[in-house]
Amino acid sequence: MLVAFSITPLGVGEGVSEPVARAVKVVRDSGLPNRTDAMFTTIEGEWDEVMAVIKAAVDAVGEVAPRVSVVLKADIRPGVTDALHTKVDAIERHLAE
Repeated sequence: MLVAFSITPLGVGEGVSEPVARAVKVVRDSGLPNRTDAMFTTIEGEWDEVMAVIKAAVDAVGEVAPRVSVVLKADIRPGVTDALHTKVDAIERHLAE
């Protein structure tokens, strides 16, 4: 499965890059395929392992923020691997036509 998620620390002031970096570090340290952009982090793996990483990322932000908001979007396709890259590759092929 692919899960795109955004974790927003609340109650920490205007600058949130340090708390967000804590979440991204948890994801990167997980060893699961992932990508971070300006709005979301996307992670790929099995349901239980992905959700455990997201929970750990939320917990890491919760250590420095009194409140945490989470937005999730999931694509669940059993048997599909490397969707993190193949979905983007398919679009790029169409754009190259």
